[in-house]
Amino acid sequence: MTGDDLSDDEVQRRHSWQHGPDRSAGGWLALSDDELLHAVAGLPEDHGRDEDLVRVVCSKRHFFVRQEAAKRIRDVERLKDHSHDRHIGQILVRGMNRQEDVAYLERLVRETRYLEVRKAAVAQLRAIAETRGHDE
Repeated sequence: MTGDDLSDDEVQRRHSWQHGPDRSAGGWLALSDDELLHAVAGLPEDHGRDEDLVRVVCSKRHFFVRQEAAKRIRDVERLKDHSHDRHIGQILVRGMNRQEDVAYLERLVRETRYLEVRKAAVAQLRAIAETRGHDE
């Protein structure tokens, strides 16, 4: 798909990504992509770095770097503000499994414009339904 194939609205929503470090940002955003991915992958399961990971998710780094950061965020609630991002939305829905999440997932299925997010939300709703079926 070329820029000519996109509507003006789609072009405005797309952001260019920033390759490599942002030295002025400090912290993890000052790391190269490889260093940042290594830092994220090396986090222990019980890390306390959600705030740093959210900064990466909110950055203009490449979608893969942002997705890897999103996968490691322990408090899934922090990702709900990013459901409009097709790369982060997929990660968000995979972490949802509580009763309160069902309504949110159903709303995403109805409202998201991204097929990838819709498919992930439908799959998660199925997984929740199957788990409930086994619990009864």
